[in-house]
Amino acid sequence: MAETIFSKIVDKSIPANIVFEDEYLLAFTDVNPQAPVHILIIPKKPIESLNLIEEDDSTLIGKMVLAAKRLACDFGISESGYRLVFNCNRDGGQTVFHLHCHLLGGRNFSWPPG
Repeated sequence: MAETIFSKIVDKSIPANIVFEDEYLLAFTDVNPQAPVHILIIPKKPIESLNLIEEDDSTLIGKMVLAAKRLACDFGISESGYRLVFNCNRDGGQTVFHLHCHLLGGRNFSWPPG
């Protein structure tokens, strides 16, 4: 996988406002937030997109969702509601090719998302 801005955040060669980190994941606030709470949750393991996850990655993906749930509680949006978004490839809106999940909350969302 090519080096990305997210891999540089994982190796701490560029700064980010990190709000959660463990052995497998890193979560940080988005520099261009689309909601009052906009956190990116990324695996430390480099995976380019959802299309490239393997059966062995199922625990990692579960950890990402559980981290999102925890962060939603920590940031006070679990009761009012939040959205999790995985974008896959260019037409799906993916701009950084390192798997990531957007945790968005703190405002009302409409459907369809656009």
